Amino acid sequence: MGFKNINFSKYSSIKIGKSADVFIIEDCNFPQDSYLIGGCNNTLIGTNPPPLMMLSKKYDYIKIEDDMLKIGGATPSGKIASFCKKNNIANFEFVSHLPGKLGGLVAMNAGLKEFEMFNHLICISTCQGIKFKNEIQHGYRYAEINTPILEASFSLACGFDANKVEMFKKMRSNQPTTPSAGSCFKNPVGDYAGRLIEAVGLKGLRRGGMEFSTVHANFLVNKDRGAFDDALFLIQEAQKRVYEMFGIWLENEIVVLDKRYMEEQSPLLNPHAKACGNKLETKHYTCVKT
Repeated sequence: MGFKNINFSKYSSIKIGKSADVFIIEDCNFPQDSYLIGGCNNTLIGTNPPPLMMLSKKYDYIKIEDDMLKIGGATPSGKIASFCKKNNIANFEFVSHLPGKLGGLVAMNAGLKEFEMFNHLICISTCQGIKFKNEIQHGYRYAEINTPILEASFSLACGFDANKVEMFKKMRSNQPTTPSAGSCFKNPVGDYAGRLIEAVGLKGLRRGGMEFSTVHANFLVNKDRGAFDDALFLIQEAQKRVYEMFGIWLENEIVVLDKRYMEEQSPLLNPHAKACGNKLETKHYTCVKT
């Protein structure tokens, strides 16, 4: 397919970024110097982004096979949630509240509280082969994966729980609906980024069209045609003030893709991972729809 021109001021959830040509991955021939993106729901595209690439729709699928739930790396979270509800599959109720695509969700071990993508992950598949969960270093909102995830395989269990859906909905009820890239910073151990940002007087602080939300301080929101430089100023101002007052360095959860910024920061680039093979014992398995 080659390249596709994407306007990131429309495509990204935070509605910031210029138009750029993005390489579309159809097979294992892709530029090694490019950064992999998905739905851009936790991504801030700068004025000078690195080369970008994304998986094609070829990797947008879900199937039950070999006693596993196998999901392509380009599959949107909403599609995963709908599939699990329709087929009475348990343990993925939280995914409907995590905007993004499967590859990105696994690459950052996305989740809500203790419910995380790695909880039921078996393995991932990449062009380099299969890597099982116990071979991947991972933790809170983190996984050591440095190559595109073509597919991920998960353990399969029946019992979609509508009560969990309501619980996750309530957990998200205090988050703003204004365009954002989700949580700006990871929660430090034993504390909350939102509390720290509010404590240093940044809740509601606005620069240009960007603001630390008055609804939830850990959300950097685009109030009115916000610009990248304004967003970056607020991110760095929060890190500076919180460190000066509490001695805590807020680590980005939002991914900033701008060459100038990336050169200054320690890398938190996490493209994707490696998916599963069929080496496990196989048997027919289907959840019974209730």
